[in-house]
Amino acid sequence: MRKKTVSTAAALAVLTALTLTACGDGGSDAAKPIADISMQPKNKAATVLDQPFTKPDFVLTDTKGKPYDFRERTKGKATLIYFGYTNCPDVCPTTMSNIAIAKKSLSKADQDKLQVVFVTTDPARDTPASLAKWLPAAGDPSFVGLTGNFKTIQAGARSIGIGIDPATTNKDGTVVSMHGAQVIAFSPKTDGGYLLYGDDASSDDYAKDLPKIIKGENP
Repeated sequence: MRKKTVSTAAALAVLTALTLTACGDGGSDAAKPIADISMQPKNKAATVLDQPFTKPDFVLTDTKGKPYDFRERTKGKATLIYFGYTNCPDVCPTTMSNIAIAKKSLSKADQDKLQVVFVTTDPARDTPASLAKWLPAAGDPSFVGLTGNFKTIQAGARSIGIGIDPATTNKDGTVVSMHGAQVIAFSPKTDGGYLLYGDDASSDDYAKDLPKIIKGENP
């Protein structure tokens, strides 16, 4: 999932169909943003969309139990959004940790220009209180955690090409949430979601790209 430019329409069509991954199920089906990545150069972590996504227009509940209008609250601010769940033992905490590590490499002024939003895909278990406890440990205290109605979350995710299925319970009692593992970056200049990162993006990848993201530039 390296340097490439794809259209929003193509990304939506393929992302929705191919990007579901079960966190912690031991499977090897990593989320892939496009159908064929075999011929793509490996020098960049980000997929650059030639037609940026529009921000999801949803109002969810933050860790303080207050309404959070995502589009309004992140207007004009460099924003990273990720959909996952707190009981995920691998991909979700790793992604949050990588972003948190990268954010710490920025100056304080630049850190204040970046908003990271984690939206749960398992709202039945991820309450505002549990998100408030998990996010500082998995990522950073400044990260925004959101929960709410599953269908609202699912529709918002699908609007930016990320597929989500309702959580299911295995025979052994474990609960698995199937969701796309991409991070979408929104420009502070246009509010468009113009960059996509897969779950293979490292803390170094984010550290390299964040200074440009907060300026609304391509990495």
